[in-house]
Parts: sequence; structure tokens; C-alpha cells
Amino acid sequence: MNKMLKIVSIAWLAIASSVVSVQANEVLDRVAVIVNDGVILQSEVNAMLAQIKRNAAEQEMSLPGDKVLRVQAIDRLVLQEVQLQIARRAGIEVSDAQLEQTIQGIAQESNMTADQLRNEIERLGSTWSSYRESIRKEMMLGEVQRSAVRERVYISPQEIQNLSQLLEEVNEKEVEYRLSHILVGLRDGSNGDEVQDARERVEQLLELLRDGADFASTAVSSSSGSRALEGGDMGWMNINAMPTLFAEAVRDKRQGDLIGPIKSGVGFHILKVTDTRGLETVEVEETKARHILLQPSVILSDKRAKEKLAEIRQQIIAGEASFEDMAREHSSDPGSASQGGDLGWSQTDVYDPAFKQVIDNAEVGVISEPFKSQFGWHIVEVLDRRTQDATERSKKNRAYQLLFRRKYQEELENWQQEIRDQAYIEQVTK
Repeated sequence: MNKMLKIVSIAWLAIASSVVSVQANEVLDRVAVIVNDGVILQSEVNAMLAQIKRNAAEQEMSLPGDKVLRVQAIDRLVLQEVQLQIARRAGIEVSDAQLEQTIQGIAQESNMTADQLRNEIERLGSTWSSYRESIRKEMMLGEVQRSAVRERVYISPQEIQNLSQLLEEVNEKEVEYRLSHILVGLRDGSNGDEVQDARERVEQLLELLRDGADFASTAVSSSSGSRALEGGDMGWMNINAMPTLFAEAVRDKRQGDLIGPIKSGVGFHILKVTDTRGLETVEVEETKARHILLQPSVILSDKRAKEKLAEIRQQIIAGEASFEDMAREHSSDPGSASQGGDLGWSQTDVYDPAFKQVIDNAEVGVISEPFKSQFGWHIVEVLDRRTQDATERSKKNRAYQLLFRRKYQEELENWQQEIRDQAYIEQVTK
């Protein structure tokens, strides 16, 4: 469902909520269904029917008769009511701040401001307060579903590995490599000394290439391969079009990688991945940092925590104490204090926003001024930065997400059926 359709759908539900209160003043609204200790009113059923018809009209869908639609509408409302009852018993609440953030997101995805969204809702005939409460109800439903279903989903490492491998095989068909090739040949029936001599020559060539020698020039002068005069360029090819010996060696290699020596019946081969296309690669920036945290308390005021950290920082800079010793003695972070404040290598996205901002802008080897995050006051020192190849991790994460979504939906339907079967449901006749 696109965002505008969602806005319209929720607006119609909100209209139903306001209709209930209006009808309560004019004609007593009738109870349509009893669900455990709650009820569904006839006006809610009517509003759901209107919503279904409105959505169908938007999507140009044909619908069955009202009798069938009414059964479907009641089923949906019963399931919603049962889930909301579970959410209330579990103490699940949506704060005004969370609600505002979600509404802002709906507005942005619909290319509107919050004021424009409000005008659109009111134009459709709903009140802003009713719309807000309808969004709050949807958020509660989402939270209770996640809480109940997440723990029911189990994904084994083998499932992740199998799907990751399958995705890689599918992707492999689209990937092409441009290879360059050097062959140190062997004549048919070469003796052991000749083989050893060829092996030593190919090792020498590899050493020269690793030291920066030009591959094309080296191929022209030293290769006995058929593409030597072209600098060893074999052109573009899919991994399935390569000789099997090369395909196994090239798999998972990146642009610029040297491969070899590879021994075959005709000699020793050196390959270079000159270029790739269609190959998915993911690189991440990681930072190694350490910190000292002081948490304000009834004993240590906010102001004193900041001052004490400033004093500790000056002691470290002056060489009067080491960062590690100060962290072990003073830091309130149990996870890193015993390690001298060391946080290890990590992407900075995992940190508190205030902490991340300081780390991202810090110079390596410089201890920061005291700053505050949601956890308290910190000083931090970035020890090093590096770029890591996260392609394999990304593939496995993608496989996990695909498996989770598939299993989550299956378990959600199972859970919803279970709680509906366990609920007391009675339709009230006129």
C-alpha cells in the first residue's frame, strides 16, 4: 500500500472513531461483537466496510457482496481487538514523541509537511486528534506483533550459509571479470629440474609484480601465453566461461588482485583481475577507540563529573598517568574499563549519536575534551581507522533478512490464528 493510500485508509478509520462519539450523543451505538472483555461496535464494522470499498475503488478492484465483506471486516476487527488487548496487558504504550516522529515520517514520505498532512486529513473529513490516535493504535499493533513473533523465529547458521551461497551463485551469472594472464610454459615431458626452474621464474615474476612492475609489460617480455603481445589481456568473461582452473582461483577476487602461481599441464599461470563489472562489493569504515565514562549520580553531580574528567584528561596529557590506568580506576563503563577503556574496532553507527559525532570528527591520537551523551560524560581517543571488506558479511546479512522476513510472516499468521482461537468471541444479533 502506497503512503497516500495509507493516509486515506487511516483517515477513514479516524472518521469512524469520530462517528462513534457523534452517534453516542444521537443514537446509542450497537455492540456488534464481544471479544473477551472488549467490544466491537456496529459503527466500527460500518467504517471498516467503507474503508475496504474506498481502498478497492482507489485500486480499481472488484469486490464481493456486502454479506461476504461484512464477515471479512468483522474478522479483521476481532483480530485487531485481540492484539490490542494483549498490548495493553503487556503495558505497551506509544509516547507522544514517538507518535510525532512517525507522523513526520508519513508526511515526508508523502512529500508533505506535517501541516499539509493535517490539512489533507481534515479535507477527507476526519479530525486531527482522531487520525493521531489511529496512528497510535497501528503503532501499538506493530509493537505487540514484533514482541510476540520475534522470539518465535529461529534461523540456523546453515540456513544463512545455504541462502547466501544460492544468492552468490545467482549473482555470479551477472558478474564479469577482465583478466590479464602470464604463462611460464613447460614443454611436454619436462623433468623435475625444468619444473623447478619454471616454478622459481614464476615466483620471481610474482615478486616483481607485487613490487609494482607493470603487468602488461611483464607479460610481453616474459609470458609464453597466446595473449602475451596484447599484454596478457584476456578480455571480459563470465566466470562460467573461464577455464575451470581459473574460475576456481578468480572466485571472490577483487579488482587489482594478483592470483598465482597456478599450475597446469602447460606450465605456471599468473592472473591479474584488471577490472570487474556487476560484482557487488561492500566496504565499511571502522574505528578503534577508547574512552573513559563518568556517570553523574547522587554522589557525583553532573558538573563535578565534567570537571573530574577534565582533570583526568590533563593528567594523561601531562604524562602523569596512563589512559589505561585512569580508565580502569575511574570509568563507569564495565564493558571497557577492565580493558583500559578500549572499545575495539567498530563502525561508529553503533554508538550513541553524541558519541558518534565526536569520534567521527576526532583526530587520531588526540584525547577529546569532556562531552556528554545519554550515558554520562566521556573523554575519548581515536587510536586508528581502517577500511574493511564487508562483502561477505553483507551477503550473510542479506540472506538473514530475507529468511527473517519470510519466517516472520509465517509465524505472525500462526500467532494471530492462535490468539484468535483462544479468544472468546460472540457476535451479537439484533
